[in-house]
Amino acid sequence: MSGDILTVGEWSFAGSSNHLQERAVSNPKIQRVAISGATGLVGTELTGLLRNAGHSVLGISRSKRTPDTIVWDPAKGVTNPQQLESVDAIVHLAGENIAGARWTPAVKERIRISRVEGTKNLVSALASISKRPTTLVCASAIGYYGNRGDEVLRESSPAGTGYLAEVCQDWERAAMAAEDLGIRVVCIRIGVVLSPKGGALAKMLMPFKLGLGGIIGSGKQYWSWIGLNDLVRAIAFSIEHDSIRGPINAVAPEPLTNLDFTKTVGRALHRPTVFPLPGFMASLVLGEMANDLLLASTRVIPEKLQQSGFKFEQPDLKSCLEHELR
Repeated sequence: MSGDILTVGEWSFAGSSNHLQERAVSNPKIQRVAISGATGLVGTELTGLLRNAGHSVLGISRSKRTPDTIVWDPAKGVTNPQQLESVDAIVHLAGENIAGARWTPAVKERIRISRVEGTKNLVSALASISKRPTTLVCASAIGYYGNRGDEVLRESSPAGTGYLAEVCQDWERAAMAAEDLGIRVVCIRIGVVLSPKGGALAKMLMPFKLGLGGIIGSGKQYWSWIGLNDLVRAIAFSIEHDSIRGPINAVAPEPLTNLDFTKTVGRALHRPTVFPLPGFMASLVLGEMANDLLLASTRVIPEKLQQSGFKFEQPDLKSCLEHELR
């Protein structure tokens, strides 16, 4: 792909998506973007995309990494809110890893505080300044919808039930409060992110390569996924397009059952997929986390993104795996 042109909205680049080279910048509205969680999987990729488009990126971090770093503590807020007056848009990605550890009561509380209270404190900092960013893009998750079987889920679908669904509702409610400050708010409901650099796919690769991959539970539950490349493009698209606001489903247009997902990954890696993980075993090992993340069925479609003109570069799992595993 060394000669390909990658377009993100009105931004075009020459070269592969992993080593973008600036080709043209025609959107002067967004010049400075502050990102919390900028050193994470999504934040790192997004930072590279925006910088290669010619825009300045500042990190919102717990520690002073650079002179321009905006220091904050999710539990306490932004140390110097006036620094936020220098930015045009904020992308809020920071939060405790939902799939990092078994959901003990203490872990569940850390997740809730980092995401809900952290967002409230960020919005509180925005309320304290006079020159505010025009846009806040806040991460959320398709866990908002809960376990919904075969139901096709759009942004207009009601929220589900359960721990993760409740956290997502409170999380989005905290972010949407910024609308009262005159800020455009976009809540990105992110599906299963696929990248060999981290996240779900990175954890799957070793067992699949060893021939130990297989369906989880019945295999009938829908998994809604998105490639890392398309996810960061969708976030950049949401920053750029003022018409986008409220919840956005950041998932590929082709949700798959776990059975079809597993078969596709096996074919991509040329490995068998004959070692199933029974649902009761997943629940025994991972507890409540397994029920919400692995066994729940969320058949989500990116209706608002597609209606807004966003074009997926890897709309199906086969093309996504070919891109991400190249």
